[in-house]
Amino acid sequence: MGLFDSIMGRSKPVKPNLDQLFAIPSAAITLQASLDVMPTGRGSVAFRAPEGKAFADVVAEVEQLLTATSSPDLSVTQDSFGYTWLTINATDIADLVNGLHAVNVSIQDAGFGPQLLCSLVGFRRGDQDFALVYLYKRGSFYPFAPIAEPRRDNILEMQLRDLLADDMNVEKDMTRWFPVWGAPGL
Repeated sequence: MGLFDSIMGRSKPVKPNLDQLFAIPSAAITLQASLDVMPTGRGSVAFRAPEGKAFADVVAEVEQLLTATSSPDLSVTQDSFGYTWLTINATDIADLVNGLHAVNVSIQDAGFGPQLLCSLVGFRRGDQDFALVYLYKRGSFYPFAPIAEPRRDNILEMQLRDLLADDMNVEKDMTRWFPVWGAPGL
């Protein structure tokens, strides 16, 4: 970052650390012990799929890799904003996190890292679903607890933020906690 960038208020983007996804299993234990929260076994990765064979080959390779190493249920959908969501259903939280990590790393290593938006892992407390969302471009997590669009359970989100601060890198700037209404895996 140069002097001109500093004067203009530009900051250097945070480099993603995809290994932070491996903090989710310990966070799941903290959530279960503290709030009787259980993982749903669902998670997803959102990315903007560029046109062309190269990216289609990466997605096909990821799907083949995941089905060869374990037996997760995979689905690919598109949302109304043009993002593609690769959703994984797994019986074990460690398998789910490994799958999400493999998807992210494969896309990044193929040179399409800037196309990644976020990854999320679903949890349930009673009859309420929520997610821990990993922001790829910020290198941090935040909780998203929808009630019904456009309402969120802000109290639960704050409680989760405080509870998980020691387990993972929680996004401090709450304006970055964008809603992912209707996200697959939630």
